[in-house]
Order: sequence, then structure tokens, then C-alpha cells
Amino acid sequence: MESREGEKYFLNFDITAVMGFSGFGKKARTFDLDAIFEQTRRTAIERSQRVLGEQLLWAESWLEITSLSTRLQDPSAAILWLFGVMSLSLCRQTPKDDSSSGSDSDSDSKLIGPPVPPGAGVDESEDEDEDDDDAPVGPPLPPGYRAELMICLPHYSQNPVKRIPDTHEITLQHGGKTVSALALDPSGARLVTGGYDYEVKFWDFAGMDASLQAFRSLQPCECHQIKALQYSITGDVILVVAGNAQAKVLDRDGFQVMECIKGDQYIVDMANTKGHTAMLNGGCWHPKIKEEFLTCSNDGTVRTWDLNSEKKHKAVFKPRSLQGKRVMPTCCTYSRDGRLIAAGCQDGTIQIWDRNLSVHTKFHCRQAHAPGSDTSCLTFSYDGTTLASRGGDDTLKTWDIRNFKKPLNSASDLPSFFPMTDCSFSPDDQLLVTGTSVRKGEGNGKLVFFHRASFQKVYEIEVFDSSAVRCLWHPKLNQIMVGTSNGLAKVYYDPVKSQRGAKLCVVKNKRKERHAETLTQDYIITPHALPMFREARQRSTRKQLEKDRLDPVRSHKPEPPVSGPGRGGRVAAHGGTLSSYIVKNIALDKTDDSNPREAILRHAKAATNDPYWIAPAYAKTQPKTVFADVEAEDEEDDDEPEWKKRKI
Repeated sequence: MESREGEKYFLNFDITAVMGFSGFGKKARTFDLDAIFEQTRRTAIERSQRVLGEQLLWAESWLEITSLSTRLQDPSAAILWLFGVMSLSLCRQTPKDDSSSGSDSDSDSKLIGPPVPPGAGVDESEDEDEDDDDAPVGPPLPPGYRAELMICLPHYSQNPVKRIPDTHEITLQHGGKTVSALALDPSGARLVTGGYDYEVKFWDFAGMDASLQAFRSLQPCECHQIKALQYSITGDVILVVAGNAQAKVLDRDGFQVMECIKGDQYIVDMANTKGHTAMLNGGCWHPKIKEEFLTCSNDGTVRTWDLNSEKKHKAVFKPRSLQGKRVMPTCCTYSRDGRLIAAGCQDGTIQIWDRNLSVHTKFHCRQAHAPGSDTSCLTFSYDGTTLASRGGDDTLKTWDIRNFKKPLNSASDLPSFFPMTDCSFSPDDQLLVTGTSVRKGEGNGKLVFFHRASFQKVYEIEVFDSSAVRCLWHPKLNQIMVGTSNGLAKVYYDPVKSQRGAKLCVVKNKRKERHAETLTQDYIITPHALPMFREARQRSTRKQLEKDRLDPVRSHKPEPPVSGPGRGGRVAAHGGTLSSYIVKNIALDKTDDSNPREAILRHAKAATNDPYWIAPAYAKTQPKTVFADVEAEDEEDDDEPEWKKRKI
């Protein structure tokens, strides 16, 4: 045995010396097929269990993923969610450390040559130590991989209340009267507010600083209250609905693009007029067609308009009561797909038409709200199956348009004092929010949140000591805008859950006021310049005064001020006409403070002794002064006593 080992040693030494490499004579690795199959079976079972758990996670979150992509109207959101779920599954697979991968003797531990068959005398105990069945299965991970760097799921909670962005707020000062209209462009970059003070103000979140000042203010409809504002789906134009009969369309900078035509108020059938004839109540843009918008008016019609044709409406819808009489629509809206047009009327009804059929209603609810109450808002959910209505009877109701006879849910005791109090769905379509009104000094207005399915009040926000009139929950920014009755527009946001919007302007410092700087002109002496461009040097004051005395223009004495006509022998400004020359030469000083009666009577004696004007003219025709004698007799009669004048 020892001789055989010695031969093996010398053989290896000779080959090493001759061929320049070693490794011959080491034992080969052995493989236990039964152990490999057992390990493979266990790995497959564990992997199957892990895949099953991931499939259950997919099943639980798939509904929320699809609803998120629907409400955001952006397929990239669903892709982000899918990528997040895949990343989460990868995060759970932690790679195992290979202790032998970094050793210097890795190359020496591997045996060269074909494997030795079982039972060839190789020590089994040493082979078990070198077994690496625990190595990860599959392709190797890329260099620098760390599980914590993988993109995991964004912040998402099963409880919809936790997704309400109310941790921070900013206040925009619109004016001193009620903010009756709010609008945000689709990107969420600009906010437009309108109020009872007839003004529309533009707010740019990216351009504002911490002072929160509007960059433009205008009165598009003169002295009419603003009822509604809305950006188009492209965000390039704004619909302005005011208290007059003509809606206007403005561009992003506030310049007028279109004004609807006014109809003839003396025509009985409103379908034969080209436009509205009474005050507008509401309006909105088509959700799919960027040139079409909708308005409703007190003339009892709901009209659609085309942005390219301002001379006539596009279609007319006429709400009718149960007796077939005309009723006034107080609010109107499109469905999410733009196929339906809904209007809330003054008699408490909700009427829905097909957009292409304006004669008969497609859905009609006669007793949606209390008769005589103005329905202030209608809005569709993001999935398009539920309609929410805010009534003037202090209620909030939801309706299924597939079964429009009775409401799905109803909430009461929600005071509303304004004809434009609205409601809005949350971006995830699970909550419904509306504002409440309060009288001055009697409490605070609130934003009340209801769960869409159970319709339980799950949350509320106290806005201020005034009414919450308008509320808008932007799906892209995840921020809530509120218009109040004291002229404020509040923006609620969360630094983690919200995007851009108010977060852009609160981090900027206020701009410093620019002070006017006093600049002194320096005299630049250029001795080599041309004479025509050379500036005269500043001389001494005494020499300058002597030179000015020789100048007839500069040494001319200023004219004395004129305090009255003819003062000092001068009349104010006069021209070169004859009349101005006569006035200038015959103007007299009329500052005589004597008694005018005495001034006239001092010429009476001379006029009697030497008449010049009147007496010579009547010397031949009437030498005897008749009227003078009559007046003298009358004076004598007046001197007689009263008893002599009476006739017995």
C-alpha cells in the first residue's frame, strides 16, 4: 500500500515538472442521485407554495389595480402597479450566500477528470462536506444586486380614509365674497377661481412663491356673478358660465375665444331660438370631444355648443314636468363616456337624455329631491355606473342609472345655502365628498366624506367659520380644493400621497420687494471724441449765471399769474382773432365793491335834465309820457287811506 502511494507521488511529481500543471491524482466528486432528486422535490414544493401565495395576492389586489388605472385614466399607472407586484415577489426571494465562492482554494477543490464510479474507495465523509446542493437555482443575479434597492409597491392602503390628503393646507385669497367656481386643468398646473365679486383669478402653482398671489385677475362677464368654470379635456380653453345668458370661452391666459349668441326672448318655442334667453345656471365640457360643451338656463332648455360655431347652438334639450310644462334646469353634466346628458330641475326631478336623441328622456326620476328645491350638482362616478346628486333639500343621494326608480343611498342633514354646492368622487371611486353651509357666527363649514358602498360618514374636515361651497378632488394631484363663502380657496394636500400642485409653491421663498435705486449721472470726458459727440464740460455756477443773464429767453421775467379776467390789464390766454383783441383792449377792472343801486342812481339827475337815449326818440311820436303819469297816479292812490278806496 505504501509503495503504491509512493509511485503515485513520483508520478504526479514527474507530470508536474514536465507539463507544468498539477491536479492529477485528486479524488473526483461523487453525486448521490437520490439526494439530488429529494432536494429537487422539496425545492419544487416550496416554489409552488410561494407561487400560490403570490397568486392569492394578485387576486386580492387585482380589483384595486384595475380601479386605480380606470380612475387615473392612464395605463401607465396599471403598469407601475404590475411592476411593483413583480418587484415585491422578487424582494421575497433572498439570495443565499455561497461560502465557497470567494475562497482562494476554489480551483483546487474541484477535481479534474471523469467522476469515479460509486464504490471505488473514495471517502464518503469528505464528499459530504463539499456538497453544494444549497446553491441558488436559476441564472445568477446581476452584480451589485441588493434586495432593498428593488422598486416595491407604492403607498397604498386598504382603508380609503387613510388616502385622504388632509395633513397640510394652503389658503388662496380670492376676494371678499363667495368663491362660487373652481377649475383645475387636467395636468393640475393651474387653478382658476371665480366668485360673486365678478372676478376670475388665475393661479399657477409652478410660478407662485410662498406669498400665494394670483398672476392674473379679470372680469370676463362684467357685472355678472360667476356660476361655473371648467377646463376642457386638453386644458387649452376655459368655459365661463355667469349670471347672464351668454357663456364665454377663454384661453389659458384669459383672452376671449368665443361668446355664445343670445336668443330671441319673444319666441315662445325655445327650440327655434339660436341661444339662451335667460340667466345661465351651469355648464361643462364634453369628456371626449374637446370642441363641445353644455349649458343650462332659466329659459327651460339645456343646449350643447360647438366651439367652432358660435352663431347657433348644436342641440336643444327641453325638460318637462309631469303635466308637460316647462321646468327650469339648475345643473347639468355629461356622463363619463359622453353618451348621456343629465339635468337636475327645479321641481326636484332628474332627467337624463341620450346625447344623440333630444326629444324623449332615456332615464327619468320624478321624485329625486323635494319639489321646489334646486338640485345644485350632478356628477358621475369614474366607473360610470353611479350618479350622485346634491339637492337643495339638504340631502346627498346616489343613483344607479340601470335602476333609476329609487336611490341607492341617501344622506340628510347636510345644510346647503348656495345654488352651486357640489359633490365629488374620490380618485379611487370609494369615497364621496360634499360641503356644508353655516350661517355667519354659528359654526364652521365642513367637508363630509361618505363611503360609497355603505354610505356611512367616515370622515370630516372643518374648513373655516364659513360655508364650504365648492369642492374639487383632482385625481392626478390627489389634492382637494375648497371654495368658501368668505372669499378663500383652500388646498388640502399630503406631502407623501399628493403630487406636485401646492407642493411646488410652498417650498419657495417670498420674493423680495425691489426698491427704486437713485442713480447719479457721471460725466464721462472723452477728449479724443468727435466735436459733434463731445459733451460740454460743466462750468462754474457764477459764469453760468452771467451767461444766462445775456440770454433774452432765460432772463425773461415770468408773467404774473392771472387770478381773474382782466386782472392787471391782461386776460388769460388769448389768440389772434379780432374778438380776442377787443377783449384784451377793453377789459376793465370790475372789482367795484360799491352798492350797485347807488351806482345807477347817481346818473338819474343827469338823465332827467339832459336826456340822450330814450326821450329824444319819443319826442315827436309821444311827447307826453303816458306811463309815467299812470305810475304817478297809482302811487298817489296807494297813499290814500283804505276807507276812501271803498265804494258805498
